[in-house]
This record gives sequence, C-alpha cells and structure tokens, in this order.
Amino acid sequence: MLNSVKPAETLDVRPLPRDRTRGIIRLGSITVPCALGRSGVIARKKEGDGATPLGSFEILHVYYRPDKGRPPKTILPLEPLTPDAGWCDDPAHRRYNRPVKLPFPASHEKMWRDDRLYDVVVVLDCNMYPAVKGRGSAIFFHIARETYTPTEGCVAVSPKHMHLLLERVAPGSCMTIRR
Repeated sequence: MLNSVKPAETLDVRPLPRDRTRGIIRLGSITVPCALGRSGVIARKKEGDGATPLGSFEILHVYYRPDKGRPPKTILPLEPLTPDAGWCDDPAHRRYNRPVKLPFPASHEKMWRDDRLYDVVVVLDCNMYPAVKGRGSAIFFHIARETYTPTEGCVAVSPKHMHLLLERVAPGSCMTIRR
C-alpha cells in the first residue's frame, strides 16, 4: 500500500472591510480571525512600511519555543528556537531576510522574544528566493497579541488557532493574502 500524502492546502487571508489591520483566514471549513500589518495589505512591500504583502507565499517551516511547551503537531519541518536566534532586516547586508545567529552586527530581529508572538512562528517564502534589497523581511505567520493589535507586516492568530491550522497544512501549502 502506498503511503498517503497529505495534500497541500491554502490559507486564504482577507482583510475585514472596515478594519484593514484585521482579517480572517480560511482553510477549508475553518475560519479564524487574524491580525495584519498596521498599514494594511499592499501590493508593493517596502522594508519598514508596516504593511502585509499581497500575494501567495509558500509555507516553508516552523520555529517554536521549546521552553513554552511541546512543538506544534504538523508535518511541516520544525525547528526549535534558541536564545541566539535572529533574522536580518538590514537591506544592505548580504544576509538580508535570512536567519542569523546573535549577536549580529547588522540590524536584525530577535526571534527569542519576551512576549508570546514568536512562541510559534512560520516562515513564509516572502522575498526569500532571491531576497530583493528593501522589499521586506521577516514576513511571518505568528502568534497574535491577545488584543489582535496590528503587526509590523505579518499575519498573526491566537495560539489555539495556530495549532489548529498547522495540523492541517503540509509542505507545498501556501498562504494567499488578498485585498
């Protein structure tokens, strides 16, 4: 008997009509709320604009905080975060929009955060291959603040909804962000 392979799914993200910083994610029959970038959804992403980029992005892999509980149940590649994990957001650096080890001399984001936002963080193929200088970095799918306040350009959901969605996606799945 052949091994059954889970088909790739698409997480469909749409902003709410009256609040461009909040939206919904649909995956089959599941619909959950999400937070979006403080500048809403835009077609031409620029570094630091606070916007969530319009487009379809492959879901690459998942980082998680091993000190915050068990890894999420998913067949996506999983990697535990460490306190020295970072992500380069300096368009002038050769490691732009790539993971880095801290301390790091150029501008970067800390992946091991004091808040819960990166307890589970999903890397999206947004400006990755190749990384175009200044077209945006660290666009992730991660945990939302409890009040769903806007992100810096990412898509964010509650921990419960993150776990629900990750159980249903597979390698090759995409997040499609619409207007």
